[in-house]
Amino acid sequence: MSARPSSTDPVPAVLEAVRSVLGTPSGSIALHEPEFGAREWKYVKECLDTGWVSSVGSYVDRFERDLAAVTGAPHVVATVNGTAALHVCLRLAGVRAGDEVLMPSLTFIATANAVSYTSAIPHFVDVEPASLGVDAHALEAYLRDVAERRDGGAFNRRTGSRLRALVVMHVFGHPCDLDALGALAERWSLVLIEDAAESLGASYKGRHTGNVGRLAALSFNGNKVVTTGGGGAVLTGDAQLGRHAKHLTTTARVAHRWSFLHDEVAYNYRLPNLNAALGCAQLEQLASFVERKRRLAERYAGALAGVAGVEFLREPPHTRSNYWLNTLVLAKEQAAKRDALLASLNDAGYMSRPLWTPMHRLPMYEGCQRMPLPVTESLEARIVNVPSSARLAS
Repeated sequence: MSARPSSTDPVPAVLEAVRSVLGTPSGSIALHEPEFGAREWKYVKECLDTGWVSSVGSYVDRFERDLAAVTGAPHVVATVNGTAALHVCLRLAGVRAGDEVLMPSLTFIATANAVSYTSAIPHFVDVEPASLGVDAHALEAYLRDVAERRDGGAFNRRTGSRLRALVVMHVFGHPCDLDALGALAERWSLVLIEDAAESLGASYKGRHTGNVGRLAALSFNGNKVVTTGGGGAVLTGDAQLGRHAKHLTTTARVAHRWSFLHDEVAYNYRLPNLNAALGCAQLEQLASFVERKRRLAERYAGALAGVAGVEFLREPPHTRSNYWLNTLVLAKEQAAKRDALLASLNDAGYMSRPLWTPMHRLPMYEGCQRMPLPVTESLEARIVNVPSSARLAS
């Protein structure tokens, strides 16, 4: 066996490590792709054969029940996508026009867009490096400086706006520090919302993500651990919020045999039966998907253990990650090598990508208030995701 390349440049060594895990591709290995079997074909064909393909059908109800069983959430409402689910969570949390919503700048654009849909204003906060989730301790210190408690809530001293909610994200399937974040939200009278879009099958201290916040949103996009093609879900432990979520996502139509009466402005966010059928078959394989993804993560961790200048992101203490996307973090002194690493991996057929552009650097959000974001900006320059499909561990 040849010796590893010099540690002064981690790029060749990382490429060799990834090749040792995945082999040499004949074409290109996708970042994350779905895996379908006989049940998916059977359930979807049943919808086609019976004609129940739209938003009314038995598979929608079954999908919600199955999700409740998997996550432990008492109330689940399926939606057309994860962004819609997050929008409904914000609406149910009482977020109003002009309110501010604390949220990480290190997130996918959907999180910030959902806040904008409510005519509220994103207020960006920093993350910590262990989970890539919101840093509760840094946020607490920041709030003491910029916020004040009055009239039963927290208000921004500078703008006078109500700080209504705190949205936290479980990045790449790694649960964030929910105990600390939940306690912070309670102290500052903030509604805690979990953006659990990437964390189906992940848990924090034995509880599935989505059960600490008052509300949570899931995503079932085509690149998620479980897919419905496009879909999402609202999770909540509050029965009243669960009923309201169902009402809001079904155009707020009042039940009647034939009349069309709608009692509030709402949304056509219903998940079609066809998509739900696919989701039911996928959920039956969730345990297998997660176990194989965790095996793949262990292989990456082992292969990269001796590579200087790069770290494999492991699940934080007291959590069980689904390792949705396997993540490499370059050392700070190697940050300039990120693009060279991306080029090397992609040129070799291993589809890889950088972190999202932080929200505070996008033109429509660059004017929003933010706390100092040193960790976000450092990580954005150093993170690379590598192929993570469950099938790669088979």
